[in-house]
Amino acid sequence: MAISNAKKIEDEGPPKRSRATDPLMVMSVEKAFRVFSVFDTQSASLSLSQIAAATEMDVSAAQRFTHTLTKLGYLRKDAETKRFELTAKTLQLGYYYLRSNRLVERAMPYLMHLSKETEETVNLTLLDDTEIIFISRFMSRHMLNTDVIIGSRMPVYCTAPGIAILSRLPEDEAIAILERSDRKPITPSTTWKMDDLVRKLRLSREQGFATAFEEFYRGDASIAAAVLDGNERPLGAINIAVPLSRFSGEEVVERFAPLIISAAHAISRT
Repeated sequence: MAISNAKKIEDEGPPKRSRATDPLMVMSVEKAFRVFSVFDTQSASLSLSQIAAATEMDVSAAQRFTHTLTKLGYLRKDAETKRFELTAKTLQLGYYYLRSNRLVERAMPYLMHLSKETEETVNLTLLDDTEIIFISRFMSRHMLNTDVIIGSRMPVYCTAPGIAILSRLPEDEAIAILERSDRKPITPSTTWKMDDLVRKLRLSREQGFATAFEEFYRGDASIAAAVLDGNERPLGAINIAVPLSRFSGEEVVERFAPLIISAAHAISRT
């Protein structure tokens, strides 16, 4: 698991040359966040040696950083196993972000209204390069995938919110994001080939919403519309997610497209 996380850091972290040549880069801060990044659902508890391997630090450096983060209350060390895990204090960063995010504030009344009116799962998402991030979520009792929470990430190319957001970008920007994406068929229904995705972007822009039927989760249907700023650029997207066991694709569009478009327009104008 530590090797897997080390690969993740290598692939996703800032290039080593940038770290070494950026005169404003505070390396100790960067390394502290590297420690945070190695914890996930598969690695909720890690030994010092695993943290050192995953962060590409020597054990001595990893020990100093884990000790400091433990003293600050962001890590907890088990007295018996000597393994580290994140504490609830790490949630403060996300809390401050959500409390200060104007889009969340503007969208909240509309998300609540959609949730009450449809009794289905309603989400607000943002674009982060090749992924979307869930920043607000109202769950339905009908929802199949309860493992998605605030902060969860999904690929942009195979999600309705992702395609809705990309469809409102200049096409060359959207295509560049798709080309950087790790596109692959997650399910038999995933749209992942570039020509098909470009056609989907154009259709979504024309109709004002995007759909994804079983593209990331089997049995899941999602419909989304982008929220725009004053320059008509996408700030994010709202979507409604429902089980296909209760609605056909045609019913999802007929029933929810007007609601999702209206809500997205209202938030964009707020």
